[in-house]
Parts: sequence; structure tokens; C-alpha cells
Amino acid sequence: MTGMTHVKQYFYHPEFSWARVVSDIISPPVVWAVMVLPVALHYSTTTGQALGWALIYSLFVSLLPIVFVAVMVARGKIGDMHMKERHERYLPFLVSIGCTLIAFALLLVLNAPPALPLLAIISVVNIAVIALITLMWQISMHAMSISSATIAVGVIFSIGTALLLVPLVVLVGIARLRLKRHTPAQVVAGTLIGAIVPMLVLIALGMML
Repeated sequence: MTGMTHVKQYFYHPEFSWARVVSDIISPPVVWAVMVLPVALHYSTTTGQALGWALIYSLFVSLLPIVFVAVMVARGKIGDMHMKERHERYLPFLVSIGCTLIAFALLLVLNAPPALPLLAIISVVNIAVIALITLMWQISMHAMSISSATIAVGVIFSIGTALLLVPLVVLVGIARLRLKRHTPAQVVAGTLIGAIVPMLVLIALGMML
């Protein structure tokens, strides 16, 4: 199947809408891959160094888990990239946790700025918490990731910068409801977990600013 065919299938898919585009663009792996670059640039001494740290983080936290899910979808083990069914999420969660722990270890061993291993810790805790909840209830990973990123931006940069991301938190929540992938309670729960986990991690590490 050609790349153009994939593009046509995407735009003419029955579920195609602004909500689907939002869900694809502001998905958890994309959010964290984008988030890490300004953090790396902020704390690194050179642009090249920052790109190196961002590459390590993005490769293990974002890209490898996406590739794993894509392979599972291609093999028919998972329905789609958004993993609509709860049971489809268990193994990808374990893979994500493992990959993120590798990113944390590498960033630590290679003496990356402390903010970068910290982001990895926050990601691990977020995934672990949502994985445990998924055993009983399917909450929104999309809402969790953008909410968590917003809090992280507030701590690392400023509250004013974080406020600029709040509309995205709302937009993602509405998109997930529009697609009927989650109930309002599941979106709210994901948002709250995404906001609370970074603060708890920072408090636990004695790093709350």
C-alpha cells in the first residue's frame, strides 16, 4: 500500500473529523516528544547537546512505543493506534514503562541536565498509574499527557507559559468526547491524574519550586 493510499484512507475514513486530527496530533507520544525539546534547549549549554538529549528521550519514550503499537496493529493484535479496548493497552503500557526506564537510565548515566531524567520519571509514574487504573477502568491517556505536560511547563518555565497550554487541555478533552472514546468522567480523571502526578513526583523528590 502506497503512502498516498494511507493518506487517502486517513482523510476519507468514516471517523475523520477535526476531533480525530486533534487526537492524532496531540497524542501522548507526540506531546512528550515535542515537550522535551524546549526543556532540553533551556537546560543545555549548546544546541547540539540539547538535540542529543531530546533524541534519546524521544526515541525511547515516544518512538519505540509507537513502533511497537504499530507492529501490533499490523499483526491484528490491536484494533488501531488509539487502542480502544482496555485489554489492548496492557502490553503497550509495559513496553512504554520499560522504554522510559531505559531513557531515564541513559540520561542519568550520560549526565543529562536533571530536568530531563525528571521528565522521564514523571512519564514512568504517569504510565504506571494509568496502567493500574486501566485494569479496572479506561481513562483518557490523551487528557493525562497534555495535562501533565502543562504542569511540567509551569514548573520548568512559568505559570504564564503553562496557562497558554490550558486551551489545548480543553480541546483534547472535547475531542475525545466528540469521538466517543471516553466518558466525561474518564476525561476528567485523566486530566486530574496528569496534573497531580507531576506535582507529587516533584514533592517526593524535594524539587517543587
